Amino acid sequence: MADDKSAIIEELKTAYRMELETVMNYLANSVNLDGVRAEEIKSSLAADVTAELGHAQTLARRIKTMGGQVPGSLELQWDQRQMQPPADTTDVVSVIRGVIEAENSAVSQYERIIKMSEGVDYVTQDLAIGLLGDEEEHRREFVGFLKEYCK
Repeated sequence: MADDKSAIIEELKTAYRMELETVMNYLANSVNLDGVRAEEIKSSLAADVTAELGHAQTLARRIKTMGGQVPGSLELQWDQRQMQPPADTTDVVSVIRGVIEAENSAVSQYERIIKMSEGVDYVTQDLAIGLLGDEEEHRREFVGFLKEYCK
């Protein structure tokens, strides 16, 4: 049981790191994009910064409640290559694709936590189910944007 708890805490830390990295990249892209076509995407990203930060805060509280320690910035490794602000600040499509990739990764991470916590930790499982639903909604919104931009 202790091994299960430790493994779940580690996966929660991974999700926490992913949410914080998403906040940084959404914030950067919501400011850096240029052009008339970028306004809707910038607005959506700016709004999602708050949601993703809320996810990170929820995960941090759960990590602490379970007896873990929330990692600081030096303990975290970043890996969202696709979400890096593009050199061409009008390249809205690459940002949309990066968001979809980030949301797909978050969905996979929450699905992993849901499976790990089945029969072991129902509170964490419930939390992950809620966060999974949020990430699926974010992904759906940007899949819709991609359809429009790639017509």
